[in-house]
Amino acid sequence: MRKINAIITALIMILFLVHLIWGGLVLIGAAAGGSSLFSFLSRAMVFLIMIHMIIGIKLTADTVKACRKSGVSYWKENRVFWIRRLSGFALFIFILAHVIIFLGRTRDGVYLLTLFTAGRLVLQILMVVSLLVHLLTNIPPLRIAFGLKDEGSLSTDIILVLAVLLLLAGVAFGIYFVRWLII
Repeated sequence: MRKINAIITALIMILFLVHLIWGGLVLIGAAAGGSSLFSFLSRAMVFLIMIHMIIGIKLTADTVKACRKSGVSYWKENRVFWIRRLSGFALFIFILAHVIIFLGRTRDGVYLLTLFTAGRLVLQILMVVSLLVHLLTNIPPLRIAFGLKDEGSLSTDIILVLAVLLLLAGVAFGIYFVRWLII
């Protein structure tokens, strides 16, 4: 099950990178929104995220069951495990908010988004932060699941690229918010 989850995670990351770059360009006004391909890829990513979440819940339940059975919890020793789970749960909530915020409606052939308020900007920034925490804590186990050795710079490079992309995503949300204020 862990190998399947690793493959699903890799697919989510690929779709996420496409979503992040394409969506960022739409948010800053450099690309047109409302693409049916973008919508399909976004929905496919949400579907994979749901499967990833179900597998994560199953693996977490197995871990809790094993802890109860052994009588030892090792909460402190397993804090990274719990950070992964808590950041994943927070991320799930923020992704739901993201979908609701950017789920527009069509009126007279024109795609309309809902008002992007300061509260919604904060939710999106929190999503970016929880995504960063979730990715940073899960890169090592994902690498292990695929049998990739850490050559020292591989994890650092991946983390740096993801951090920069997520920073740019946060900036794109900020630009989008400013554009809403101006309109």
